Amino acid sequence: MEKLTRRALLRTGAAGVAALGFPSIVPSCVLGAAAPSNRINIAQIGFGWIGGSHIDTLLNRTDVRYVAACDVNGKLLAEVRQRIVAKATEDPAKAGNADCAAYGDFREMLARDDLDAVVIATPDHWHAPISICAAQAGKDIYCEKPMTLTIHEARMVVNAVRRYNRVFQTGSQQRSNVFGPFRRGAELVRNGRIGKVISIDVSTGDPPIPCDLPAEPQPADFDWDMWVGQTPWRPYHSKLASINWRPYREYCGGGFADMGAHHFDIAQWALGTDDSGPVKVYPPDGDKRPHVSFEYANGVVMNHVGGNCLGLTFHGSEGTLYVGRDGLWTKPEPIAQATMGPNDVRLYESNDHHGNWLDCIRSRRRCIADVEIGARSATICHLGNIAYELRQELAWDPVREQFVGNEEANKLLSRSMRSPWRL
Repeated sequence: MEKLTRRALLRTGAAGVAALGFPSIVPSCVLGAAAPSNRINIAQIGFGWIGGSHIDTLLNRTDVRYVAACDVNGKLLAEVRQRIVAKATEDPAKAGNADCAAYGDFREMLARDDLDAVVIATPDHWHAPISICAAQAGKDIYCEKPMTLTIHEARMVVNAVRRYNRVFQTGSQQRSNVFGPFRRGAELVRNGRIGKVISIDVSTGDPPIPCDLPAEPQPADFDWDMWVGQTPWRPYHSKLASINWRPYREYCGGGFADMGAHHFDIAQWALGTDDSGPVKVYPPDGDKRPHVSFEYANGVVMNHVGGNCLGLTFHGSEGTLYVGRDGLWTKPEPIAQATMGPNDVRLYESNDHHGNWLDCIRSRRRCIADVEIGARSATICHLGNIAYELRQELAWDPVREQFVGNEEANKLLSRSMRSPWRL
């Protein structure tokens, strides 16, 4: 019989404990305050703009305890740790936060035996290395989107999470209705309320550009070598060290992957292609096609369009549906009010993205934005960026995850990594 440690109790759950012959007790977190045995010990890596939103949410939950924090910015790390520790004096339920440790190197932090799960809120080029290390260390993972820097990295993360049986949540909060009625829109499309889907217009930002920023003096308390990580070496620049690294190809997929990881994800959900993807990618073609487009095996065409980046529009044989962070509307209008019948497909329901992750850590079931889902959504972003870079029509095999008959494109499925970093 497995030794009933605190971590084992978390992973067994109330039903499993009862099956072992112990009395079934309703966890106190259900009643409003988490018992120590049900509290999840978490750490976070990265506290910039997005990282700040995670700590704002998680620091106020009674069912988690921050035991560690990690960042390459020493000044920011000290401020964050002080904030976490201060919470312990304000809230008795957060007493464990008083022992929160600070780390500059995530590998040292992941070696802790008392750590259950990690939140990865770093720039994109760090998502895969940290996710794989966390899985190998036996930690459950919440990783920001887009999940990886390359398509090859995405598959490696999936393989590691599955091999080590980790719970993984991609930061695609739109699936949890955080920003708008996305589940409702996806259900209406999935159940044929607009007829057969013909095309989808997805509003995202632009593809990335090569970084050309000049050198600036490096702060003494900033580990720039660690920030650069696997990417080609370049001198410090404050724009990269803050929240403005997103336009640059070396570190991410640009605005295209930023919002694309959200909106392409919803398109995949509505189409029922979470374990697949498009089979062709078309490059820009002047006025006829100013942006990239994707074609699925069933003929559905998904177009990258400009605009406000708030949502996506589904065009069907019997109507049109828009869903975004600013709402949902349809043409004809009555489609939006359609009720779901007993035989309709109902999608995974979550109204709390962090809560879904924590619940799944306890139950060991898959999250609403599981690692495979995150990988497929990131892959679409990378496919589009490769088409933007090569300006070629590309045939894609979503099963083998290879371009068909195009070695030039296949070379872009991965990138060389700066020593000593390897996956």
